[in-house]
Amino acid sequence: MAVPVVVILAAGRGTRMRSRIPKLLHPLCGRPMIAWSLTAAREAGAARVVVVDTAERRLREAVEGRAEIAVQEQPRGTADAVRAAVDLVQPDGPVIVLNGDLPLLSATTIQRLAEWHARQGAAATILTAVMGDPSGYGRVVRAPDGTVERVVESKRAGDASELELEIREVNTGVFAFDGRELAAALTEVGDDNAQGELYLPDVLTILREREHTVVAYELNDPAEALQVNDRRQLAAVRAIAQRQIIERHQLAGVTVDAPRATVIDVDVEIGEDSVVAPFTSLLGSTRIGAGSTVGPGSTLIDARVGDASTVVHSFVREATVEDRVNVGPFAHLRPGTVLRTGSKAGTFVEIKNSEVGAGSKVPHLSYIGDTEIGEDTNLGASTVTANYDGFSKHRTRIGSRVHGGVDTTFVAPVEVGDDAYTAAGSVIGQAVPPGALAGSPGVARSQQRNVDGYARRRQARAEAEREPADGKTPSEAEREPAHGDAEGRQARAEAGGGGEERAG
Repeated sequence: MAVPVVVILAAGRGTRMRSRIPKLLHPLCGRPMIAWSLTAAREAGAARVVVVDTAERRLREAVEGRAEIAVQEQPRGTADAVRAAVDLVQPDGPVIVLNGDLPLLSATTIQRLAEWHARQGAAATILTAVMGDPSGYGRVVRAPDGTVERVVESKRAGDASELELEIREVNTGVFAFDGRELAAALTEVGDDNAQGELYLPDVLTILREREHTVVAYELNDPAEALQVNDRRQLAAVRAIAQRQIIERHQLAGVTVDAPRATVIDVDVEIGEDSVVAPFTSLLGSTRIGAGSTVGPGSTLIDARVGDASTVVHSFVREATVEDRVNVGPFAHLRPGTVLRTGSKAGTFVEIKNSEVGAGSKVPHLSYIGDTEIGEDTNLGASTVTANYDGFSKHRTRIGSRVHGGVDTTFVAPVEVGDDAYTAAGSVIGQAVPPGALAGSPGVARSQQRNVDGYARRRQARAEAEREPADGKTPSEAEREPAHGDAEGRQARAEAGGGGEERAG
């Protein structure tokens, strides 16, 4: 059955998180916590979702367009939070109320709760769970006939008796109500408790006093009721959510070699027969096709990988890798990069905002930025596109079937025609016609110069600096410059200024 209205309580301060970020905006496997509750409500078929936020409306950006927002002006407890939303609730229909800090609560459970509530004809139904350690949860006190008599809070000393604290059935913070009866009972809730707050479970007692039926629906999996109040609990919930995500992919035909050494966000999609190797993180809205291998040691964020591709020891963010593409090891694909079918970005290659055509290869030790590369082109090692002139970014266009020599720098804006070649060690700053060989200077290099006897003269200088001069001690000789014969001076000149000669 459809769920008409879901109210999500999200106005808690979350002080135990010790964070400037609102508790329900902390990320959990690729979504803020509040988004888990929103998704579950929508998947359960809710026609209307209301989120109760604080007066600051700190959740607005995460909620806008997905739910209506009601505002709890002051933090006066869960019953007061529901009061803030009551005007948005249809009085003649059922209402599901849940806490936003239960990210593992499933759409299936919400549906089953609504169905059970309808079948029982109750004014209220509470979702309960039997916990091994019920500390911190409100205890569910049953009447002799099995219906719910009341819920006793246990957050502060004095809320519950010693006998009540022995109860292991707890309130999960999820309820189904008759809308009209809920609205009426909320007006009678008081704050006579250790915290001076208006507790929503007190509505159950009021309904019973009016001779209405209050029943319970027990969870099959108590993990769905795990609350997140601090970072330790967030980590525990994340571990469960991560295990569930990985198991879902395994059951869909994906091999995850080392589940405990793998991170996969909830919205990631992976095709059949793909392999996720150890120490790999697939984050955000990453999509991977069939028969691909990602990892070991790769991180993909909002990336697209096609079929039969390989991404090894690489970092890929907001980039597209089409079918039969090889990436890595140790490649970095930055936003806007597109690797067409059959292409390659090899070892220690960084590519940014560029398109590498089908069958083209950037094998190793290269930087390609703001570049368009045609099909079946091969760029040699240490290729660099110099795309920034200190003021603006410029594009490089390299045609199809181009053969780039090693250590070639393309100074943008520049175009290289189809079937062209560049000589090793070239700086290409002018257009290269199709089929031409380009190089600089003098087609790649200036004339080579060999300096004969350089090693012997260098050795002579070293020996002269070690020997005493004019009776001085070695330390004194070292402090003064030697002014020997012409050969010694020549050796010094060549050693000290050897950078220019070697560069020549």
